[in-house]
Amino acid sequence: MTEKTGGRARRLLKNTLIAVLVLGAVGGGVAYTAVTVDGADRTAPTVAWERPAATATPGDPAADIDRGRASTPMSKLLLPVPDGYVLGSDIDGYGNDGEVGAKEAAALFKRTGKAVYGKERRAYEKAVDALGIQGLAVRSYARADDSLQAEVLVLRMKDRKAVRKFYEIRKDLGKLLDLDKGPKIEGHTKNAVCHLSPEPTTPDEGLDGEFRTPDLRKVLCVAYEGEVMVTVTAYGVPPLDTKAVAGLVGKQIRHIESPGEYV
Repeated sequence: MTEKTGGRARRLLKNTLIAVLVLGAVGGGVAYTAVTVDGADRTAPTVAWERPAATATPGDPAADIDRGRASTPMSKLLLPVPDGYVLGSDIDGYGNDGEVGAKEAAALFKRTGKAVYGKERRAYEKAVDALGIQGLAVRSYARADDSLQAEVLVLRMKDRKAVRKFYEIRKDLGKLLDLDKGPKIEGHTKNAVCHLSPEPTTPDEGLDGEFRTPDLRKVLCVAYEGEVMVTVTAYGVPPLDTKAVAGLVGKQIRHIESPGEYV
């Protein structure tokens, strides 16, 4: 890494502290049991995901629960489950269709900064307060044929400039990590970008004679619309249908433009 590149990386990493922590606070890999990009054991058998659960939980009064709840301002921002999909696997701590209010969301994000101490910790918490977080909602989707799983997170903030800044940071981070470009979101090339994880390993036979399945391929998309930021993480066994992922992201963005309207 050159001095120029190193300086740029340090500045970027400093600016991404809040963005990475905030966006990493939920989601993070409901179905991605393949190992992370930076190493680790790639020989463990891959388990894609559990059979999606599309039935309502006891006492849930929401109508059309198979399409996702739309009983609150935040839940209305999430794309109702489109044709060909069902509600996916649970996202740790949130189920497959959940939300967190403003106060709890801000507290959650502050807890993600537990590794930061002293002045930096106080600055971090102050910066979180300044975002004016109004809440977040998450929903997972799975293709009916089990070929694709996607987690969608919508984060609402009072400051539209902050939303755009988060978007630019995440877009630059993908470039810095030299990730492959993902599918383009038709009609939203200025406010949505996707990146692909590295190509997975080829399936082979382990030393114990057990056949190993290939790693899942991952697509991470980030977008914004007004004061709402969207993160979509999709997983699937290669060849991953990136066109389907792009379609899902595009529908989510358009749904935010007209919340409450089923797409």
